[in-house]
Amino acid sequence: MIIGITGGIGSGKSTIARALAARGYAVYDCDREAKRIIAENKDVQQQIIALLGPEAFVNGVYNTSYVAQRVFAEPELLERLNQIVHPAVKENILEKQPDFVESAILYEAGLDAICDKIFVIEAPEDIRIARTIARDYHGDASPENINKVRARIRAQRPYLSSIHLSSIGRQAVIIPNDGRKSIEELAEEIIALLN
Repeated sequence: MIIGITGGIGSGKSTIARALAARGYAVYDCDREAKRIIAENKDVQQQIIALLGPEAFVNGVYNTSYVAQRVFAEPELLERLNQIVHPAVKENILEKQPDFVESAILYEAGLDAICDKIFVIEAPEDIRIARTIARDYHGDASPENINKVRARIRAQRPYLSSIHLSSIGRQAVIIPNDGRKSIEELAEEIIALLN
């Protein structure tokens, strides 16, 4: 059984995933594993080079700044890059068969199709902003940083939009992470809901 964990920036999904890993569950971090696959998988590397040119790798190392510049300037390139990376990640998940798959873009990457159940971690926007400011901006809650975080939140698709309602069906469970329960309590709640 593969269980998906998703949620927007600052929702706390990664913290909950770490709490589950600390309890002995195998947790697949899609961000980390996608980076590893790009760094190690020669077939994926060749496809990226074919798409973005040899500048995508410098001395065999993924040139993230170059790639980011290209895909944000040309959104269709991002879609095509995702069509290279997402299937490789999906294949790797199916090989490893982890207990949990953590991904901010679980639905967008089509990973919901391989999950038996999905937990959507949610938190109010003000809490998500505060958590992201603490994590990514060393607690500097300047108006500029707050606006940057708001822009990142807006850039992410809403997790329970009408687009997803049909695909979510009965397999998704909403887990509120608004600070009323500890991360430990939320991890235990998820474990209790596995059966």
